[in-house]
Amino acid sequence: MKFKLCKLIIPVLISIVYVGVSFAQDCVPCHRDVTPNIVSDWEISVHSQNEVECISCHGDGHTTAEDFADVDIPTAETCNTCHEDQFNQFKMGKHAVAWAAMKAMPTAHRQPMALLDGMKGCGGCHKIGLKTEDDINDMQRKGVGFGLSSCDACHTRHTFSKKEAQQPQACQTCHMGFDHPQWEMYSSSKHGVRYLMKQNGILPPEASAPTCQTCHMPGGHHAVNTAWGFLAVRLPMPAEEQWAADRTTILQALGVLDPEGNPTDRLEVVKAAKVAKLTQEDWQKERDKMVEVCSECHSVNFAVAELKKGDDMIREADHLMAEAIRIVAGLYQDGILAQPDTYAYPFPDLLTFHDSPTVIEQNLFVMFLEHRMRAFQGTFHANPDYAFWYGWAAMQMSLTEIKERAEDMRAKAEKKKLFFF
Repeated sequence: MKFKLCKLIIPVLISIVYVGVSFAQDCVPCHRDVTPNIVSDWEISVHSQNEVECISCHGDGHTTAEDFADVDIPTAETCNTCHEDQFNQFKMGKHAVAWAAMKAMPTAHRQPMALLDGMKGCGGCHKIGLKTEDDINDMQRKGVGFGLSSCDACHTRHTFSKKEAQQPQACQTCHMGFDHPQWEMYSSSKHGVRYLMKQNGILPPEASAPTCQTCHMPGGHHAVNTAWGFLAVRLPMPAEEQWAADRTTILQALGVLDPEGNPTDRLEVVKAAKVAKLTQEDWQKERDKMVEVCSECHSVNFAVAELKKGDDMIREADHLMAEAIRIVAGLYQDGILAQPDTYAYPFPDLLTFHDSPTVIEQNLFVMFLEHRMRAFQGTFHANPDYAFWYGWAAMQMSLTEIKERAEDMRAKAEKKKLFFF
């Protein structure tokens, strides 16, 4: 009976393998001429070694030069077919909501298509986020046929290398620049310098030198989260009265609270985008994870104390930021600045970013998203220069400029009033 069953099954298995190989054989000769480096990348990949063929990800709709439009462009769901654990972990992290968070910004639609859906600007990094079927259909209507997946943001195609994604350079493309220069901070910190020395063979392979993944993806877990989130605001409010007042002002300028301090609809966007921790338990869970990671090299007491310095820096930066926001809010309240049609309230809106309607609000936006970010991110990433010169000191200079501009605007408004009366 077993022999008869084998006689039936073996031909079926052989035919399945033959079909897979034949499809690869059909694809490779043509694509070796048309896209040779794609072929060579695939040939050195683990996919190739494990007989994950072209049709496994791209389907079998494209077989000739004429029907190339029928090829399937992989999405994260395609990767989920084989990598279910990693996919489910990824869904729990903040990277998964990056696309939705970008789209939720109030003035994102003003950007040229090439920068957003075309992925040459914000979309180029936020592409890591999961996309709905409606998102994908909308992108394809706009002529965007690629970048639909999330996984290839770190495991670049067509090698899809795990080793590549484990290197800190895999994070470099996105975690740099204006509002999130974590790569720059890390690579010039002692952590980053030691790892570079390991890569160059100066330090031995067994030397301790953490990467981005060591701290933010311990054990290779794909749910990337941090205690403070991207914007370093959270709930519940701190017990310290001044800090609570300052954070309230910042939440008002983010549009999460209205000028009277009541929650707005934008709070739901913040929840969905995971840009802030909204319970003490959520915050503590991430902090405990980081302490555990740090204690692999340092004592627990040292790790707790160093992370608290980052918390303290957020408190100090929030005080400067709130003072600047109140100055600009005062201009709205006194009628010196007119409420834009796109604003829900006569109050500065930090999420309008570079589309802020006045120069003083542009100053406020830069102070928030560039200088405040560097002050606390530089502290957490153990980079003194970023924490001070590009962070705290720059915030002080921005505040001085905002004060001076506000005084000039008030003086001009007073002269105008005297002229007309």
